Amino acid sequence: MYTLHLKMWEKFTSLQNKYIPTRLASTYLSIILTNSLDIMSLLIHILLFQTGTTMFRTSFLLLAFMAAATSIASTDKQTYVVHMDKAKITALRLALGDSKKWYEAVVDSIIELSTQDEEEETSPPQLLYTYETAMTGFAAKLSIKQLQALDKVEGFLSAVPDELLSLHTTHSPQFLGLHKGKGLWSTHNLATDVIIGIIDSGIWPEHVSFHDWGMSPVPSKWKGACEEGTKFTSSNCNKKLIGARAFFKGYEARAGRINETVDYRSARDSQGHGTHTASTAAGDMVAGASIFGMAKGSASGMMYTSRIAAYKVCYIQGCANSDILAAIDQAVSDGVDILSLSLGGASRPYYSDSLAIASFGAVQNGVLVSCSAGNSGPSSSTVSNSAPWIMTIAASSLDRSFPTIVKLGNGETYHGASLYSGKPTHKLLLAYGETAGSQGAEYCTMGTLSPDLIKGKIVVCQRGINGRVQKGEQVRMAGGAGMLLLNTEDQGEELIADAHILPATSLGASAAKSIIKYASSRNPTASIVFQGTVYGNPAPVMAAFSSRGPASEGPYVIKPDVTAPGVNILASWPPTVSPTRLNTDNRSVLFNIVSGTSMSCPHVSGLAALLKAVHKDWSPAAIKSALMTTAYTLDNKRASISDMGSGGSPATPFACGSGHVNPEKASDPGLIYDITTDDYLNHLCSLNYTSSQIALVSRGISFTCPNDTLHLQPGDLNYPSLAVLFNGNAQNNSATYKRTVTNVGQPTSTYVAQVQEPDGVSVMVEPSVLKFRKFNQRLSYKVSFVAMGAASASVPSSSFGSLVWVSKKHRVRSPIAITWQSKDKGVFY
Repeated sequence: MYTLHLKMWEKFTSLQNKYIPTRLASTYLSIILTNSLDIMSLLIHILLFQTGTTMFRTSFLLLAFMAAATSIASTDKQTYVVHMDKAKITALRLALGDSKKWYEAVVDSIIELSTQDEEEETSPPQLLYTYETAMTGFAAKLSIKQLQALDKVEGFLSAVPDELLSLHTTHSPQFLGLHKGKGLWSTHNLATDVIIGIIDSGIWPEHVSFHDWGMSPVPSKWKGACEEGTKFTSSNCNKKLIGARAFFKGYEARAGRINETVDYRSARDSQGHGTHTASTAAGDMVAGASIFGMAKGSASGMMYTSRIAAYKVCYIQGCANSDILAAIDQAVSDGVDILSLSLGGASRPYYSDSLAIASFGAVQNGVLVSCSAGNSGPSSSTVSNSAPWIMTIAASSLDRSFPTIVKLGNGETYHGASLYSGKPTHKLLLAYGETAGSQGAEYCTMGTLSPDLIKGKIVVCQRGINGRVQKGEQVRMAGGAGMLLLNTEDQGEELIADAHILPATSLGASAAKSIIKYASSRNPTASIVFQGTVYGNPAPVMAAFSSRGPASEGPYVIKPDVTAPGVNILASWPPTVSPTRLNTDNRSVLFNIVSGTSMSCPHVSGLAALLKAVHKDWSPAAIKSALMTTAYTLDNKRASISDMGSGGSPATPFACGSGHVNPEKASDPGLIYDITTDDYLNHLCSLNYTSSQIALVSRGISFTCPNDTLHLQPGDLNYPSLAVLFNGNAQNNSATYKRTVTNVGQPTSTYVAQVQEPDGVSVMVEPSVLKFRKFNQRLSYKVSFVAMGAASASVPSSSFGSLVWVSKKHRVRSPIAITWQSKDKGVFY
């Protein structure tokens, strides 16, 4: 009956002389012997008769069992991220002197119980990681019975199956208004003690962007390391790249040992993604950067003087959640100031989102966490990384393009985009669909194209199923001479430039219809002309691929937060990785152009580092507020930022958040909306999170919801944007939110409220004037929203407006999003 607890006691007593004072032994024994029921009886008993913390964590266990049972036998193992209550296990960990020994004791203790009812022998659990700083817990490979045994461990909160997440600039600084020697890039603002942690696919340390010429010694606050591994030594780090680590235990537990012929068991980058994002955030200034002569200029990270710490968590098949958590935990302990994560997974409640939990721990330690919004647009409610303490970044374009001209034999002309650097094609025959191969040839997938039909021709390929450059590879392998890559309605007119391995160009959805029709005519022909690099296009324009709000989790906060350059971004690249990453592509480049929210995220990470250098005492929320309230919503032609995902209509806050980042304005925002970690936890109280769910987010740190939770409302989180949910079935809808702003501008200043009301809603601000008399003074206001009648077919599902506080010097803007929700149907109206 007491097998589990006696096993734990054996582990403790074996360490007692060294780690456990005798006077505490009886206390530890009473804790260990707390539960004595058979584990399954205990689960049933709790489900039938108990509530609260135990009920909640048991539910987590049962969910974990169900998920595991669908894919593994009871004696097989799966990796789990195990969350522990920090408050309940601290005494025991302190007594052992080493927290890792506590977790080893926990893992060892479950072996005997998990095998006592089985005839076959089961291998022991395997401890992969322990988490100490950003979250509290461990990752381990466990069988289902070993997982069940966790419920008898003091301090256990939940176990979540590990999963693989996916990875989600010569001209960027100038487009953002950053100029060497001026403003934020003036010498006194470019502090070199700010450290940006890049959690990604690693880094290519020899790249010129990561040289440390002229840099001062490594900051004394840095506690990290330069770990050695495959083709990576401690000498690969320097005063620029001050640390590098690789985390792959979770990945290998799921995908098997890393194939070192295609990847590295070290921080070295085999994919290019991590090198690209690291240099975008903090790469040194490099003159003469380009790809095949295009996008020429000086490449630079947003804060090119900051230090970089690279944490590799992504490999060929993806990024294991357990590895990501280990990296976040380590990075915070190492001393980073900013964390940049261009990756993500499916949206889920914060209490079961390990990335959200670890990010909360980072914010508790003063570290701003910047994450990509995802590339699942333009569909609504696709945004990921939407926890309010995370800065969530959408993607939009620069004013730079790489245009092409496609001339059809019927005289029609269309404009596209490409990074192909060769000569223009002559007029060649077109092939499409059944004139190009077998069923599926219209998508140019593997094995569908016929060499007899397409040799020497330009092949028309529709997007979908396989990647853009993979389609070109199939065309070339089958003997085709070129490719027209056609957008679907989802991509609209968005043109992504790729470094194709044959003459090829992307074309918008409107051109696609005409080209497909013409390609089906008799003897159709086409030619492609490549025009290099062009500047001055309307920008920014929201990318169709950029994931959209409203967030499925936490709809009372507008997500994404801001947008930043993420389309056709030039940044550093490993010379051993081809620009297309195709095995058949033997080209080598030092800089590559890539698109995605993965590219926009490090822009903001670098800008956050700039603000941290200027305002060392600002909290993560303050930096976030400054970037949000100073963002702009007009493009370089003074028109509203348009959205490729909605046919060129004005972008809404669910696409671009507060707008496009404006770093020079953000350095002097006038007012900020600050948020403490307790504020975030109170927000969870207002969402009706249970104490156990809140404990998961807070890592067991003691927190009690206020007694008057009925007066808490989700909209009262002191966020720099305003999201309101109304009942679409009700006649009378109203809400009143409270906000508090802190004066970080001129000591004596007066701000007047200016409101642009959303359609169908009246907005009132009280007071409408804020008068500040000193620096850091805090003043509060209330904003009330009243719907003018019930939702109807004539009222859109969402409407938008803004609240701007205006002084003689500053404009502090917050977007407003009103969403009518049908409660009985559980869908948005």
